[in-house]
Amino acid sequence: MDRIPFGVKQLDSIINGGAPTGSVVLLSGQAGAGSREFMHTSAIINGMAEEDPELFDLYYGDPAEKAILPEGVHYLSFTASEGQLADEMRLAMDDEVLDAGLTGVEFHDMSERYFHMSPVPREWYADETPSIKDLRARHEREDLLGALGNRLSNIAPNNLVVIDSLSDLVAAMGEDIDWADITFLVSGIQKAAHQWGGLILLHLNHETLSATRTGQLSEAAHGTMEFAWESGGSTRARTLVVKQFRGVLSQIEDEDIVQFETELGDAGFDISDVRKIR
Repeated sequence: MDRIPFGVKQLDSIINGGAPTGSVVLLSGQAGAGSREFMHTSAIINGMAEEDPELFDLYYGDPAEKAILPEGVHYLSFTASEGQLADEMRLAMDDEVLDAGLTGVEFHDMSERYFHMSPVPREWYADETPSIKDLRARHEREDLLGALGNRLSNIAPNNLVVIDSLSDLVAAMGEDIDWADITFLVSGIQKAAHQWGGLILLHLNHETLSATRTGQLSEAAHGTMEFAWESGGSTRARTLVVKQFRGVLSQIEDEDIVQFETELGDAGFDISDVRKIR
C-alpha cells in the first residue's frame, strides 16, 4: 500500500514511509505538547520536497520505498492569516527550512466566513467592502461547513491537507453549528478521503472537549495521534502516543513501541527517543 510521509523522518521510517493514502488523522493534544508543531512540520517538510530538493534531502533524506510525496500541500485555517501562521511557525523552525517549505504550501484563509458568525467587528478580520454587489455576495455566501466541504472537494485529491483546527469549529458551536455537524463532517471526510487518496490532518486541542466527544471524533478518523506532557522528576517531556491507526498501529506494536518522546529542532517536530515494552 502506498503511503504519504508525515514529514517526521524517524516516525515515517518506523511505519514504512508514512500514513496509508486516503487516511484522515486526528492530531489530538494538550496545549504546547507538540500537536501544532507536528502539523506545521508535516506541511513545511512536504512543501519543501518539490521546492528545494537539496534542502529536503538534508533535513529529511530519501522517502521510504512505499512512500509517495503528495502532489500538493494545502493548509486551511479558520482564524489566522498566512502571515500570522508563518510567524508562529518561525518560533519553532529554522528560517531556511521555513522559507523553503512555505513556497510549497498553499494557504486557505477561512477567517472571514468563521468570524462572520460572531459578534467580532468586521474590520478586525476582513477588508473593506468595495461595492454594494460585493456586500450582497458576502451575505449570500454559503455556511462555514459547506464552504469547507466544497474547498476540500477541490484541493484534497492526492494532496496533503492540514485543517487548523477542529477546536475552532467546536468553539463556534451554537445557532449555526452543533456537535452532530462536527461528527458528521469528520465521518464524511473519512469516507471521501478513500477516493481522494491523499492525507488529511485534523488538529484538535482535546482539553476543549469531554472524553466522550474526543472519543467520537477519534472513532470517526482512521487514526489518532495523542500529544501530551509527561513529568519525570524535575523535568517535563513532550510525548506522542499512537492511540489507534488502521494499517499503522500494528507495525508499531510489532516493534513493541509504546511511546515516542519528542523535541523541537531546526526542522520543527522530531522524535528524540522511543520507549519500548521491556
